[in-house]
Amino acid sequence: MAQNIVSGRESLVDLELEGKKAIVTGGSRGIGRAIARELALSGCEVVICARNPEPLQLAARELSEESGSKVIGIPTDLTSTESVESMVKEAADELGGQIDILVNNAAAPGGLARGSLEDIKDSDVMSDLDTKVMGYLRCSRAVAPYMKQQGWGRIVNIGGTSARRVAGNLSAGVRNAGLVNMTKYLAEDLGPFGITANIVHPGTTWTERSGPMYEERAKREGITVEEVKKQVASGNSTKRIVDSSEVAYIVTFLASPRSIAVSGEVLSASGGFGQAVHH
Repeated sequence: MAQNIVSGRESLVDLELEGKKAIVTGGSRGIGRAIARELALSGCEVVICARNPEPLQLAARELSEESGSKVIGIPTDLTSTESVESMVKEAADELGGQIDILVNNAAAPGGLARGSLEDIKDSDVMSDLDTKVMGYLRCSRAVAPYMKQQGWGRIVNIGGTSARRVAGNLSAGVRNAGLVNMTKYLAEDLGPFGITANIVHPGTTWTERSGPMYEERAKREGITVEEVKKQVASGNSTKRIVDSSEVAYIVTFLASPRSIAVSGEVLSASGGFGQAVHH
């Protein structure tokens, strides 16, 4: 079994990511930051993008210092084709004209269009779709020429388990279900050029937002934080909350040359949420 030493950490499996160039949208916090971190620790040079420049640049500095890899923050608005195309061009310039990996992750957590039918606002649904579905499309379209030219690429879309169930949030389910179809389209359209596309559905995931959120819920319900965690994890087969780093492990594999046999597929990273059987 191959051994690879990256930034002082020993890996039993070499994912062959050393020197690869990646873009991670929504990379300043949460699951996106965890993914960018794991890619950087695996030897990738990484561009992270988000709308807010200050936390973005802070995240880039911290990830670069921790990993020893080049990590650059480029402020980007995924609802703007011009902004996306400008980001990808700048990323390519910073990364030596090479873009190997795109992780589409940026979105409003949980979706915006919540509640009963009469409460759903058109603007909330359209905003969700413009950011997550159209935003992912804009990014994929912008990086495709680079990947085609080099005859290799990996696109990983981050969806969500709302694609598989009705959960009181219209736009979250619609956007994530739509991404499944779009991912398969990308896999079919780009596959002949050595490019794969897959989608990962995280469920409830522990990020830096979780601690304060669960503490507030514990106070509101008069229970302990551990009891809140137990309630949250009760629907998972593993009875534990998946950590953002664990989602990142899966995405990093799909972003690697080792994942060549997997394309156009949907993978849930929820710890076994729900009891439905998916074929």
